[in-house]
Amino acid sequence: MKPIVLCGPTASGKTELALALARQTGGIIISADSRQVYKRLTIGTAKPQGSWQDGAYRVEGVPYYLVDFLDITDVFNAGAFCARAKEIARAHPDTQLIFAGGTGMYLHAYFVGMDELPPGTPASRATVEKILQEEGKEGLHARLKEKDPASAEKIPVGNVQRTMRALELFLLTGQPASTLKSGRFFKLPDERQSHWVYLDWEKETLAKRIQTRTEQIFDGMVEETRQLLREGFPPQTPGLKSLGYPQAVEFLAGKLDRATAIEHVCTLTRQYAKRQRTWFNRYTQAKRICLNTSDDFKPAQLSTEILAAHKKSA
Repeated sequence: MKPIVLCGPTASGKTELALALARQTGGIIISADSRQVYKRLTIGTAKPQGSWQDGAYRVEGVPYYLVDFLDITDVFNAGAFCARAKEIARAHPDTQLIFAGGTGMYLHAYFVGMDELPPGTPASRATVEKILQEEGKEGLHARLKEKDPASAEKIPVGNVQRTMRALELFLLTGQPASTLKSGRFFKLPDERQSHWVYLDWEKETLAKRIQTRTEQIFDGMVEETRQLLREGFPPQTPGLKSLGYPQAVEFLAGKLDRATAIEHVCTLTRQYAKRQRTWFNRYTQAKRICLNTSDDFKPAQLSTEILAAHKKSA
């Protein structure tokens, strides 16, 4: 059965729409979210509320895979996502698969492929993290520009994870990351193999949705952070680098007041949404659903429309 891939920027309603699709098809959801993988980071990652039953995380009775399973000290990447997602797909050969999430690299790696690049090592990761701590994201990006100008030109200064990975590849291989890649990055998924849906909102409306969600989850995110810090997890713990948690750390340390911390999180989230839009805009084969107001978002109705188009594309 051709998988349905539901993508779009953060706070666009992918989870609600994915659940509607799963209910109508009897399908399962595979999350493509790089932060909802972590256990104990639930409120701040806007993880769908569910519980573990019979070995699966379930949301309103729907199996929802690749969320709430990873320790916050671990690192997850596109390769790990592909391996786990393929295992899930093999275990459900006659079930409608619904991929839902905003981590574009995960989806692209699964449906298009990824280059076999060397994994990071503790030493290489420590080196780039030290540069980040001492020189900030601007200094980190400047180091990449010096070693690999082509990659630096394509990676925004604010995308710290991609900058770190590109610089780490140079440290590991002595070659620019741009020369190690095959060009799969620029290919599009095969329309015969997957049905893509891009969910988005009018810019100002999405910004308001981000503001509202951040205000709703901030106090819970602070409590999650407070508990983890009390247990001795340092702010540099991989999970605590997730969007919003560094600001919760600064709030707890008295470096930011609540209103300022919330505004910082909103700004970073809007910037992240902009990068997601840039990423997903190139998937020209995707069915595009652009909403203007909250009244336009009717998951059950949209699900029916998506499934009708999906049937035609089969």
